Amino acid sequence: MQDSRLETAYDDMSSLAGSRVLVTGGTTGIGRATARLLAGQGARVQILGRHASELDDALADLTQVNTEAGGFTADMASLSDVERAFRLVDERLGSLDILVNNAAIGGDSIDASPDEIRYLVLANVVGYMLAARLAVERMRSHGGGTIVNIGSMSADAHEPGSSVYVATKAAIRDFSVTLRKELAKEAIRVLLIEPGATGTDMQPNSPEEQRKAEARGEMLTAEDVARAVEFVLTRPARCDVVHLQLRPHRQEI
Repeated sequence: MQDSRLETAYDDMSSLAGSRVLVTGGTTGIGRATARLLAGQGARVQILGRHASELDDALADLTQVNTEAGGFTADMASLSDVERAFRLVDERLGSLDILVNNAAIGGDSIDASPDEIRYLVLANVVGYMLAARLAVERMRSHGGGTIVNIGSMSADAHEPGSSVYVATKAAIRDFSVTLRKELAKEAIRVLLIEPGATGTDMQPNSPEEQRKAEARGEMLTAEDVARAVEFVLTRPARCDVVHLQLRPHRQEI
């Protein structure tokens, strides 16, 4: 006799339809691809990014797959901007079920100016933490939710010339692991995805060079990472994909 659990195994997968979602850094790259994928599955998606022109372009694309999608400009390095973003989420969605913490900027070595270092840490670390805190407040009010933090394989690779950036991504890894333990009893999941080299505007090479690298298996596409976000979000509630690493086939670390 077939185990009855096998007959219903896929019925436990979580649906994204109707989920209230905020994607930070949703106007370009991984965030934009993720927002489009989730919106196409019926999620109620809001995106944010720093630049109005990029927001307009992303929304023109996003609303083709879901007319309820929206967004606004915000700088994740600014406490007032982060707080304003969540007030807008409340106005538009009522609350929040899913936060995709993705907004980040590339960075240099310790030779960067003090202002550049400070801004990078605010955007890449403090912004994640503030967004998570505000998301948790809302998720607690209705009994649960999911935070997906997008990190980077740079936390393992330790590329020379990017020490400050690498430090921020290592911080996000440890923050995610610890926050998951803090929130597990409250039905709030914290999931970490760390992509390797990905063809986005954060890369120094041109889009044409990126497409060639993708074809050679040396880079991921933003859509590859978006599919990973979809995967972790749609596992049964009992199942946390705690730490997912994605590498291009020809990237050794």
